[in-house]
Amino acid sequence: MPRKRNQAPPPDNPAFPASRGERAPFPGAGYPAVMRNLPRGGPERWPCAAGETRSPAAEAALYRQLRENVPIIDAAVMRLVRLLGGFTLKAEGGELAEARLREFLGMIPVGGTQRGIPAFVGGYFEQLLTYGTALGELVLREDGQPAALWNAPLEGVTLRRAHNGLDVEICTGEADRLKSAPYPALLFYSVLNPAPGALTGNSLLKGLPFVSAVLLQILDTLGQNWERLGNVRFAVTYHPGGDPNEQARAGERTKLLAREWENTMREGAGLHDFVAAGDVRIAVIGADAPLPDCQVPLRQLLEQIVAKTGLPPFLLGLTWSSTERMSSVQADLLTSELESYRRVLTPVILRVAQAVLRIWGEDPRCSVEWDDITLADEVELARARLLRAQAAQLTINNEQWRGGYYGHPKADGASNRTHAGHTRRRRPRADSSMDQAGACRRGALRLPGEPVRQRDRPRRRALHPRGPRNPGRPVRGQNGAL
Repeated sequence: MPRKRNQAPPPDNPAFPASRGERAPFPGAGYPAVMRNLPRGGPERWPCAAGETRSPAAEAALYRQLRENVPIIDAAVMRLVRLLGGFTLKAEGGELAEARLREFLGMIPVGGTQRGIPAFVGGYFEQLLTYGTALGELVLREDGQPAALWNAPLEGVTLRRAHNGLDVEICTGEADRLKSAPYPALLFYSVLNPAPGALTGNSLLKGLPFVSAVLLQILDTLGQNWERLGNVRFAVTYHPGGDPNEQARAGERTKLLAREWENTMREGAGLHDFVAAGDVRIAVIGADAPLPDCQVPLRQLLEQIVAKTGLPPFLLGLTWSSTERMSSVQADLLTSELESYRRVLTPVILRVAQAVLRIWGEDPRCSVEWDDITLADEVELARARLLRAQAAQLTINNEQWRGGYYGHPKADGASNRTHAGHTRRRRPRADSSMDQAGACRRGALRLPGEPVRQRDRPRRRALHPRGPRNPGRPVRGQNGAL
């Protein structure tokens, strides 16, 4: 097709070298434009190079030992797993398919020790928080039907960059003889906060090994000091006098004192008295050295750990403030944190449900509905719902007032007339804040539950039946006669 006049030639797309007749570095996909500008020093120079491998269990032993040695870290991980909440699966293939899917996934074996997909998601999420990478598998029976779910350990698994530079292959075997998984559609793989171009994610416990090492060192030293103070050691000192005979027998008397003191302090020997003659002094070893105050450094280290987990301190048993309830800011932050974790786990749940539906021959379209996160007080939630309902009702009443439904028989601008044919003046619409306030005072707008109040009208002066209060006005009788 000839190019039009004053039309620039189409520029070459640097992101797709194949458009210029060149061969793409990665077969089957366009090479990213950013990667084309990197040095051509070999695949090891490319962050997303094909064939790159990484073992997700490189730091698994460190994080596992960290959870075993520091109880507050293990408690924080388990609290996050509990606070994640439940979910409901919705299938678009019909009510029968949805009921069958819920019943099957609600009782599916998980790891041979548990049942139900919530148990699988809980273990999957715990593995994701601890190691930064989680791996699961849908196990099939011999006839090809789904049988169980399995939280696969990371040991012995290697992640390899696919040939297109974007996908990730899950491999097993030795480093020189890696073998890809035969059924990747049945494997579920997730990472937490991965670095750009990385194959594995970052653990929630990243950065805590140094802080935990200092914390454990303080606790170990504190334990040794209390062991020294609890199991008291004594120093028995004998000073011989100026008598030459006593000085000559000082060694013998020292051995005698040591033997008698040992018999007195022997465990299980009961209570004994220690009697000595001469200048004998008994003192507790280390009694003059007080224990150092460790509350400040311990709190500083625990603050670092709590800040890393994102949980309020009182959920971990730390009462640092006078009040032990969660503030609205803390509840909002924790809710947003849990929502971000749910966004990571939702694709995994969908893949499990879609794999089961495809095996059954049903429509694989489905969705996940998470339960509401209720971290605040139920009274506060009920009050918030009441205020929202009142605001919605007030908005409806305001719209009706603007449309002319209060005091206006016609809302189309026609003149309002009385039965006698006289024209009645229409009320001005509440278009401004002052008019709305006046409308509220007149009773046009009111909150739900508020009693209807009549307009404040001056009371008519009652006529006295026996005579006028005002001598200047005639008084009608009972029959209407003057």
